[in-house]
Amino acid sequence: MIYIIEHLEPELFPWCIIEYRHITKILGKANVLFTNIRRKKDCDRLRGFARAVKESFTTLDLKRVCVLDPAASKVLSSSDVKEFDTIVLGGILGDYPMKARTKQEIPSGYERRHLGKEQMPTDNASYVARDILAGKKMSDFTFKDGITVELGENEATDLPFRYVMIDGKPLMSGQLVELLKKGF
Repeated sequence: MIYIIEHLEPELFPWCIIEYRHITKILGKANVLFTNIRRKKDCDRLRGFARAVKESFTTLDLKRVCVLDPAASKVLSSSDVKEFDTIVLGGILGDYPMKARTKQEIPSGYERRHLGKEQMPTDNASYVARDILAGKKMSDFTFKDGITVELGENEATDLPFRYVMIDGKPLMSGQLVELLKKGF
């Protein structure tokens, strides 16, 4: 299975690089392609740890593609591994509440599945999609909607998204926590 992260932000923000690096660690470099990276220098930055191209996935000659979209009518299931060769996730900075940007940004014509109706960070969605395609069910995961990240003494930030809990902790890159502490 190839996982494509279609970068849909106007630039490659520091949090994107951290999350994209985390996705590559979760899925493996050979299994991930970052697309729609508009600036050559940004492609070069990602190529330090991942495959990246300037083109949108929509211009690539791909067959059997599934777009993950919280607004889709069907949930991703392990049987989808037989239907699809490519899973596309949008690299979209989450608006809260959601504005259905996946539907707006990625054209129709692709099969779509969801991982629940709550918005997850892309690294969490990648983790869940991989495990579902390997045989897990949504009910096998523990999720937490909204987390608080402690930034220092008497300082914290709330992240209103759905996180996979692993050993009682949300799936999140330690580098992202450090970026939040620096007040990116």
